[in-house]
Amino acid sequence: MGKRLEQAISVLNGLIGDHLARSGNGLATALTLVHDGAPIAARDIGARVPLGSRAVVLLHGLMGTESVWAMGGDDGDYGRRLQADLGMTPLYVRYNSGRPIVDNGVALAELLEALVDAHPEALGEIALLGHSMGGLVARSACGVAIERGHRWLGRVQRAIYVGTPHQGSPLERWGRQLTRGLAAIPDPYTRLIAQIGDLRSSGIKDLADRRHPVPLLPEIQHLLIAGTIVKDPMLATWFGDALVPVPSATDGHAHARSEAMPEHVKVLPGVGHMKLAFSPEVYEHVRAWCTPADGIAGGAA
Repeated sequence: MGKRLEQAISVLNGLIGDHLARSGNGLATALTLVHDGAPIAARDIGARVPLGSRAVVLLHGLMGTESVWAMGGDDGDYGRRLQADLGMTPLYVRYNSGRPIVDNGVALAELLEALVDAHPEALGEIALLGHSMGGLVARSACGVAIERGHRWLGRVQRAIYVGTPHQGSPLERWGRQLTRGLAAIPDPYTRLIAQIGDLRSSGIKDLADRRHPVPLLPEIQHLLIAGTIVKDPMLATWFGDALVPVPSATDGHAHARSEAMPEHVKVLPGVGHMKLAFSPEVYEHVRAWCTPADGIAGGAA
């Protein structure tokens, strides 16, 4: 399958992926690991992908695929760079971003448990890296792991959220209010517009939620990265990376105008929402966060 077709299908899944999944449509994307653009079973990772003692799970955002991480040229992507710099095995996840976030969280948790079952000795540490919605899916998976007693969660030491709307997206909240307002107008054409607008997927609608049901677990080290498209501190706080405001991307821990921020929070001026997934500046923070305290990277198992 060509890259353009994959991207087109990912956009379609983001828009109406919940409907595609409910109707059994073949275009619905199942949550899976991918290698070189093709699905790969957890049990086959060791044979087709050299599995080191440390792995990083990369989760794209709404309407995306694993190609969102590509930095261009010979720079690879965050996963391949982490493999070269720290010996971490990159595990790319592709999923239907139109499904409810909680459903994708369940699927991710089950996938990671299957991964640990297939490689109980080789896999010592798992890091989670999510862009935008991908970070919310990772949080949901952690909640599922707690409820079901999954073993993989005990191997997670670090989680990194890049442009993740932990406190929701104002754009979706505005869209929700707009469709409700249009639906209340006693005009058949206006109501038709509202009905069409309300066809957007459950995944998109979930982005309006101001609070994630799963807290940032204290036993995991969390890195929250926000971008801003403007330099003015006040405007940067509210406009953020163009899609996610700084307070939402940092889960309320920081504002762009803050003089001092927690060590686990980074606000990067001039980095837009999509660029957060392939920025060399962002990667440096990701690499530093994934570097063991003793400075010794894990090798192959």
